Amino acid sequence: MLTYRQKHEQANREALATVVALAITIAVWVACGFGLAGSDVTLFHTPLWVIGGTIGTWICSIVVVVVLAKKFFVGFDLEDEGAVGSEADHE
Repeated sequence: MLTYRQKHEQANREALATVVALAITIAVWVACGFGLAGSDVTLFHTPLWVIGGTIGTWICSIVVVVVLAKKFFVGFDLEDEGAVGSEADHE
């Protein structure tokens, strides 16, 4: 059972991990999209930077979400069980 303070600390860790995940996804998008823009390689008559910038970023996003879900996110109720006069008590 997490205390109210521990819940907020966990939420902050999750938020920070999500910001890092966003930065990683943007970096992959820039590298695979703009970084491959000078390449003359094509796949199915599509420039490699288009495939890298879309499918590469999509795959990166899926990997990042799985890592976030398995390593950083914790399931808990946001309600403080010990709170007196909570909304649940009034219903």
